[in-house]
Amino acid sequence: MKKENYIVILGAGESGVGSAVLAKAKGFDVFVSDFGKITDKYKGLLNDHNINWEENKHTEEKILSASEVIKSPGIPDTAPIVKKLAEQNTPIISEIEFAGRYTNAKTICITGSNGKTTTTLLIYHMLKKAGLNIGLAGNVGKSFALQVAKENFDYYVIELSSFQLDGMFNFRADIAIILNITPDHLDRYDYKFQNYIDSKFRILQNQTKNDVFIYCADDKVIRENIPHHEIKAQLMPFSAKYVIQNGAYALNNEIKIIINSNNYITMSIFDLSLEGTHNTYNSMAAAITGSVLDLRKDTIRESLKDFKGVEHRLEPVLKIHGMQFINDSKATNVNSTWFALETIQKDIIWIVGGVDKGNDYSELVELARNKVKAIVCLGEDVKKIHEAFEGIVNDIIDTKTMKEAVKTAYYLGSKDDNILLSPACASFDLFDNYEQRGRQFKLAVRSL
Repeated sequence: MKKENYIVILGAGESGVGSAVLAKAKGFDVFVSDFGKITDKYKGLLNDHNINWEENKHTEEKILSASEVIKSPGIPDTAPIVKKLAEQNTPIISEIEFAGRYTNAKTICITGSNGKTTTTLLIYHMLKKAGLNIGLAGNVGKSFALQVAKENFDYYVIELSSFQLDGMFNFRADIAIILNITPDHLDRYDYKFQNYIDSKFRILQNQTKNDVFIYCADDKVIRENIPHHEIKAQLMPFSAKYVIQNGAYALNNEIKIIINSNNYITMSIFDLSLEGTHNTYNSMAAAITGSVLDLRKDTIRESLKDFKGVEHRLEPVLKIHGMQFINDSKATNVNSTWFALETIQKDIIWIVGGVDKGNDYSELVELARNKVKAIVCLGEDVKKIHEAFEGIVNDIIDTKTMKEAVKTAYYLGSKDDNILLSPACASFDLFDNYEQRGRQFKLAVRSL
């Protein structure tokens, strides 16, 4: 039997523990359950707020009696306890949905298959430089719920994955950004691309005519799906192919931001701190956001010029004997790796592999043919990589550890080559997450 005012949180990571602290602050009876082990850091936070918790199990009696459940994004809907909750019609929401109920701050929300973190941090950098009272949340920064409980921000920049969007129903983004949509996480969406697309478009839920929707007009998937949604917000596209009347475009090595027919900003692409076509898109999305918020033009320009980039995303590590080692561990899907291969101009020794999420490597074949000297496979299952690139790249070598992969790439390389870790896969076969994978890469490079 369900108990009133009783909230259960599934998962005791950053989002789960933040939700628990906020729920406790709002007077709910709270219980946190994690099927795995809870870290000491989060146990301490729960204990400090007198919140009951359990680890390494799910006690059904305690969970199924909840009036509402906040589920961590990493827990799939197919988990047995989640299925039981759904069968009895218990509301299951995300941290973002829950925290959104308790703040009147303006929200700038970013999603997409690639570039989310870079764009989120770039916008945060820009708004911080402008002197706004702002929090960073979602997939980066601190828990949104914890900040709502303990801070008093006027703005939040929130990076949203499809998993977080799936648990959002009444939450509204003041500014919603979709950067791109390419196949990713299809194992969570019944291997149906449309299900994943629909998940991304949930970012537009509840937007009004006073809100803004920023999107890439060059992305065919976004373009084709817009007519199938009732969008009330102001549309502000960006493009590197077409002149845009209300938004941004990049042509002839210049970007122009035009808001409501006003030529707001013109800037050379060569002044952007982030290189590559994909980063021109990210920069335009950020510049539109700053313009919509009426930031000073100089602040927007300076932010685009001096932003430092993101760890694990095309991150230069070291140059050894003329070979540049680059950490792109955050490239967990094929499209993200496409951007990496497209950006790097010189010869590449490419370290690739991990947990395949239904990857189609065909879009990388031409780039590999023209730029990749050798492939170093890292992971348990590399059969598809061999099938895709044998006959395209002469040397394809399998390795089982990061240390072995880095050493192999080093011996295959020569002066002026780029040793690129860009896995195109999830990390969970050998690593806890892409951050650990990237750190191990950097450690192995420094140990050469």
